[in-house]
Amino acid sequence: MRILHTSDWHLGQKFLSFDREEEHRLALDWLLQTIVDQRVDGLIVAGDIFDIGNPPNSARKLYYQFLASLLRTNCKNVLIIAGNHDSAAMLEAPREILKALRVDVVGAAGDEVLEWKNDEEETQAIIAAVPFLRERDLRYSVIGESGEERLLRLREAIKTHYQSLAGEISELLSVNPALSQIPIIATGHLFAIGAYSSDKQDNIYLGDTENIGAGDFPDLFSYVALGHIHRAQAIGGKEHIRYSGSLVPLSFSETKDEKGVYILEYAGAGLQSLNFLACPTFRRLKTIEGDLDTVKKRLLELHEHYIHSLPAWVEVLVALEAPDPGLDEELHEFTRDLNMNILKIRIQLPDQNLVDTASGQIALEDLSPEEVFLRRCRTYGYPEDQTDGLLATFRELLDTMNETA
Repeated sequence: MRILHTSDWHLGQKFLSFDREEEHRLALDWLLQTIVDQRVDGLIVAGDIFDIGNPPNSARKLYYQFLASLLRTNCKNVLIIAGNHDSAAMLEAPREILKALRVDVVGAAGDEVLEWKNDEEETQAIIAAVPFLRERDLRYSVIGESGEERLLRLREAIKTHYQSLAGEISELLSVNPALSQIPIIATGHLFAIGAYSSDKQDNIYLGDTENIGAGDFPDLFSYVALGHIHRAQAIGGKEHIRYSGSLVPLSFSETKDEKGVYILEYAGAGLQSLNFLACPTFRRLKTIEGDLDTVKKRLLELHEHYIHSLPAWVEVLVALEAPDPGLDEELHEFTRDLNMNILKIRIQLPDQNLVDTASGQIALEDLSPEEVFLRRCRTYGYPEDQTDGLLATFRELLDTMNETA
């Protein structure tokens, strides 16, 4: 059996107000062709299918067109789980219709043990289809506990959740021992200990960057397909516990990451091979920095290298000795006939933070929500000894917002 693991499509994402529909379509076309070329039997999408809970119609259309296209392939089983960016209710709305097409959708915790079957209704794989676990799924919070106690309880609740599902699958195996000869897989959408993120992706649960360790996943699972972190990687030295990463770079900080998918090949219950297939770069995201002459030289080189792809999206960081009011106009005129769009121009003055030329301020997207909150606290003159408590409350609000999105 051959299974493809992907995640974090973020369909409908706006990149600094620019639409990404065209490159997402190309990425899904590549994914579909990969499924055909590799003769994939099963597909796992480990969360964050959409960028927001209420995605635009264009993003939904891409999603359903892709699923419909799978009917013409060898891929007879598909699993979609919700990530923290997805609306569980929206994903599950067409659940019964999709199930008739052998597409399983799991938006929230509940019936998570699934059996993939062939045309003869023989079980081909068993999956603990764990989506992003929201607080209402885990029920780990206790009134009056400290922040540290809350995090420890959270981690234990996630660990217990996987153990419970492993126990449920073990019961199935005891009733039908023949099932032990097929792949047994788990999914997840969380931040595993040791994961490396090129972007700020650790705050999935109230600032907790250590949701679960590789050793906390039950040994019953021959592979754990994870989503949330956009860089492909194994976790905790366990080759069978992996993030597939996103299909396209989702921020300028991800431009050095290789994007792609994992192909799993099984012989019976054993994972025989695990291969990473790189996804082509359909649109180059590039940060170019240096003095003005260096920046212009590198912009020309970028144009020559990607002249036949979608226009590159560029962030420019220019080192100046003094502010230059005409810099924006000069750079946009310089690139007018080049195959690129400059999305952001910032300047670096001696001994100063980076400044956005459009606003004359530090760019908001360069700060995390917590950094913005702490800056506001300082602006209003809150004493340093009070900010810890305020920050903890703010993190709770962020967590609540993420869970209700």
